[in-house]
Amino acid sequence: MRLVIARCSVDYAGRLTAHLPSAPRLILVKADGSVSIHADDRAYKPLNWMSPPCTLKEGSGDGAGVWTVVNKAGEKLIITMEEVLHDSSHELGTDPGLIKDGVEAHLQELLADRIETLGEGYTLIRREYMTAIGPVDILCRDASGATVAVEIKRRGEIDGVEQLTRYLELLNRDPHLAPVRGVFAAQEIKPQAKVLATDRGMDCVVLDYNAMRGIEDDKLRLF
Repeated sequence: MRLVIARCSVDYAGRLTAHLPSAPRLILVKADGSVSIHADDRAYKPLNWMSPPCTLKEGSGDGAGVWTVVNKAGEKLIITMEEVLHDSSHELGTDPGLIKDGVEAHLQELLADRIETLGEGYTLIRREYMTAIGPVDILCRDASGATVAVEIKRRGEIDGVEQLTRYLELLNRDPHLAPVRGVFAAQEIKPQAKVLATDRGMDCVVLDYNAMRGIEDDKLRLF
């Protein structure tokens, strides 16, 4: 990972146009090729970003360093560096992934054992399907034979939707799996997460932990 702190302005040219005026910002360049620009607020959310696959070209213009990031759709993120305050690179290695708490791990096990609760005709491919950016909780097929990636959370929030989005982007590059659609499953799904997931074409499933353990009925509510 490369970390750059610089006074810079940023212009995005694609489906829309956007401009960030000059200010000190943190720029992250990750090993997967993604580039994101951060301010010192907004928690983890970047001001602007370019998802992989994309290419980064460093050049110069008008006395300032210019970075041009282009994705496969031809959209551009142009970062004009006025002053670089810090520039360092670090090898992080392979991340072991998120260790789920006991409830999440048990939900994954239960759902894998009873995959048909997602719908009639569903079949399991495998649990913990490994990708270059971490394991997908469950990979399965629906009744039509289409591939489905399932992300399981105890509490479904926006960061879980973003995580599933990254997995889907990667899985859909594999011609043996594509097209792959997503299912976001949790005991509770926050309204904002549901809106984002639906907007991205994902199904949202509310899991009843007790029902899946056989304490109550075994219904899942599919929204």
